[in-house]
Amino acid sequence: MAMERPLIGRWYKELETGELFEVVAWDHRAQTAEVQYVDGEIAEYDRESWAALALVPAAEPEDWRSPFELSDEDGIDPDLPFNPQDWSNPVNSIEPDTMWGVEDF
Repeated sequence: MAMERPLIGRWYKELETGELFEVVAWDHRAQTAEVQYVDGEIAEYDRESWAALALVPAAEPEDWRSPFELSDEDGIDPDLPFNPQDWSNPVNSIEPDTMWGVEDF
């Protein structure tokens, strides 16, 4: 089932390969569509190639981070100070034997 004209921002599934992709651009002058697959790869199809594809409209994938190669660890800021979650640990309350600036000479 060939689509007449790709719609920017829409997701499609190619029936032969089962791959999902989003149309990210449409060049009116060159009559080409740029698509981005779920894995981040970008491809370009001219009007004839687009018409030859067996496509169906598809829902947007749940994991939108895939094309951007993001993971859960990317949200962690390495510059933030480390604060232990267990403040009731007895080791945290041990004071050193000497206190700086108050030592007896």
